[in-house]
Amino acid sequence: MNKGELIDKIAKEAKLTKGQAADALDSVITGVTSTLGKGGKVTLVGFGTFSVSKRAARKGRNPRTGKEINIKAKKVAKFKAGAELSKKVNK
Repeated sequence: MNKGELIDKIAKEAKLTKGQAADALDSVITGVTSTLGKGGKVTLVGFGTFSVSKRAARKGRNPRTGKEINIKAKKVAKFKAGAELSKKVNK
């Protein structure tokens, strides 16, 4: 499912226009993104938790040349599925 299909589904199930559904989805995405950008986490009970994790610097290898390279440390977004979502996925 892509963003357009998700907007269609939200509009249909919530009885909203596609524009309203798009605005609602954009608002959720903006809220999650800004919270993660500040180092916080977002928990949606029954769905899962979005958080930020630090990935340490490490050595890597260029697959084309085989030359060793340094990969910088960085922060990455992480998602951990909640129990209800896990149950529904593993049916």
